[in-house]
Amino acid sequence: MQDYRAIWLSDIHLGTKACQAKLLLDFLKNNNSQKLFLVGDIIDGWALKKKWYWPQYHNDVIQKILRKSRKGTKVYYIPGNHDAMARQFFNMNFSDIKIVKDAYHTTKLGRKLWIVHGDIFDSFRSISKLLHLIGDGFYSFILWVNEKINIIRSKYGLNYWSLSQHIKSKISNVNEYIENYQHFMVREAKIKGCDGVVCGHIHRADIKEIDGILYLNDGDWVESLTALVETKKGELKIIHWPKDKK
Repeated sequence: MQDYRAIWLSDIHLGTKACQAKLLLDFLKNNNSQKLFLVGDIIDGWALKKKWYWPQYHNDVIQKILRKSRKGTKVYYIPGNHDAMARQFFNMNFSDIKIVKDAYHTTKLGRKLWIVHGDIFDSFRSISKLLHLIGDGFYSFILWVNEKINIIRSKYGLNYWSLSQHIKSKISNVNEYIENYQHFMVREAKIKGCDGVVCGHIHRADIKEIDGILYLNDGDWVESLTALVETKKGELKIIHWPKDKK
């Protein structure tokens, strides 16, 4: 069991077949933290409106998070665009989980981090969804193929690999969108007087410094299977699961 000062998770998309709930549950069972930030798109309300899909593993993830909150982990839930229905409950507690518009966290090394899902960036772009760059139908097909590939890889003891991330990395428009997104989030953090920003939304985990401000993206649990953590020593790093399982 690994213990951290803080863990950030986002873009889990419970309620979709693409959600890797079984692996996320394994991560939650093997990692504890003083604070747990749920940085949006935890439940995919968009998908559930179209078709109800809620297998046991998805329920198990929710129950595990609730158990952590009851055992003393401070859990903050920052709704994203796919679970925007929860935004009507800002500043309310749900079973010891606090629902907030955004949050702040000061690391052991004294860095103040602004935490937000990141869909505010869409309001400043003519393309409101990253998926529009590659086509929603094609994206769903890639995720389906990705699942089949990783079933085969697991049988041979190989680590999880994301076909969708590989394809998106080769599309220049996607890379341009992500770069613009990163600079926008950093500017907003700087305006708020913070040393860095933690966000999700674009399904690409990353840690970098831009114009003296830390950009931290915790990734997702559909494509990259990643979490951002702060160690007891104050180090910020990306965990790839189950590759980094100890």
